[in-house]
Amino acid sequence: MLDRRRWLRCAAGCTAWFAVAGLAQQGLAAAPGEFLKAKPSRDARRAVEWVLQTGDPGGRPFAVVDKRAAHIWVFHADGRLAGHSRALLGSTVGDHTVPGVGQRAQLGHVPEDERTTPAGRFEAVPGRNDKGEHVVWVDYQSAFAIHRLRPGFSYGARSTRLATSAPVDKRVSWGCVVVPVPFYTGVVEPVLGASRSVVYVMPEAGPLQAIFQAM
Repeated sequence: MLDRRRWLRCAAGCTAWFAVAGLAQQGLAAAPGEFLKAKPSRDARRAVEWVLQTGDPGGRPFAVVDKRAAHIWVFHADGRLAGHSRALLGSTVGDHTVPGVGQRAQLGHVPEDERTTPAGRFEAVPGRNDKGEHVVWVDYQSAFAIHRLRPGFSYGARSTRLATSAPVDKRVSWGCVVVPVPFYTGVVEPVLGASRSVVYVMPEAGPLQAIFQAM
């Protein structure tokens, strides 16, 4: 009986090894070492591994936004980690998009209960906002973007929030993913802002499988 159990464990291990080897032969990869050294959350690691192993981005750069940790991870098209940063997120907890929020954002007012950062898989494109600033449009219709910390009366307070390690401090935006200026100009703009990309926003109110169906 003991030998049979050992054989089954060995068989299971070999099956898993061959599955990973098969993915490697297809040009897919496991999570890069730089990413793992940065100590991502367990779910962020699972999400990145799923993205790389399935090849879902289709040869495009991609980003994974971990809302629970208020953190963004940006990757080159070949799966190498380009960089990561703390990020400001929507002040209202929720994984949904409120209908019409994009139009209200353009008019300069979004009610507090509509300020969510939606979860999901998004085909992102670089562009400009109404002030002419470079942004990465995650979902243009809902005015959901990744952008730099903007100058203005709230700059100091938001900069202070970005500097803290507590995720709860990062819930302050209208729904966009807001990152420090150096990170945007040094990582987001040259990687995600150079062409089309894919942005995966992890859910905070539901299971990871709600977005990553194949996991």
